[in-house]
Amino acid sequence: MMSESRPKYILRTYPHWFYIPAAIIFAIFFVAPTVLAFYFSLTRWTLFDATFIGLENYQRFFGDPQLSAGLRNTVIYAVITSGLKVIIGLLLATLLTSRLWLKDLLRSIIFFPVLVSTVAVGITFSVLMQPTTGLINTVLRTTGMGPPDWLGNPGMALFSVAMVDVWRGLGIATMIYIAGIMSIPDDYFEAAKLEGGAWVKFRYVVLPLARNATFTVILLSFIGGLRTFDLIWTMTRGGPGFASDVLTSVIYKQYQAGFYGLSTAGNVVLFILVTIIVYPLMRFLNRRELAEL
Repeated sequence: MMSESRPKYILRTYPHWFYIPAAIIFAIFFVAPTVLAFYFSLTRWTLFDATFIGLENYQRFFGDPQLSAGLRNTVIYAVITSGLKVIIGLLLATLLTSRLWLKDLLRSIIFFPVLVSTVAVGITFSVLMQPTTGLINTVLRTTGMGPPDWLGNPGMALFSVAMVDVWRGLGIATMIYIAGIMSIPDDYFEAAKLEGGAWVKFRYVVLPLARNATFTVILLSFIGGLRTFDLIWTMTRGGPGFASDVLTSVIYKQYQAGFYGLSTAGNVVLFILVTIIVYPLMRFLNRRELAEL
């Protein structure tokens, strides 16, 4: 009996052995660094030693106005950029899937900023948004408008960088929506054409049937917004003051200052923030998708 059941047991477990190499890689490069980050966030450490101090780094993190402001700005930045990418990307994709002349060229133009380095985009827009010599304010002066200080005004700096982020990432959102719209069967569009015009097509066909694309854009844009660093750093370095500091730029500044334990605690806070926001959002969107089916 044992000899007969053993081959069946081997056949059942055989495919699971192929998970082992991936599991080892995942444990070494993801699980182990995460566990070590949690540990070192509870210490005051340097490259040579570490002293356990408990939750002191977290108390200091949430008690420091600069650090808490970075946490707040991170959430604001993620909401603004992801929301605008969803709205504008959907509208552009609807336009670029219609019978529009030169739509292939327009798709290439919209996608072009994605191919440019984020650092190059940040440096370029820093020059364009200069209050006195920048091209944007020079054009505004010719129209009689008072040119704002895009990156020097504490109330505008974060939103100015967010608009540049939207401009750069809009191509990906638009292409995801284009793929979603093009996967909709033509029969739905023909039926919408009989019922009414472009609004009926958008409201009753594109909007509900491109929901999967919307879920994808929301998740990708929101995660990218929470983890943003390079564009903020190249355009404002978190300034003026702490007005445009996000969590990643604050963490980087703490590393530069030698507060390694505090900056590690900031990384853990960022990890928890992404998890508690994105995971329930993903579960909610997936549940909505299954309910539609």
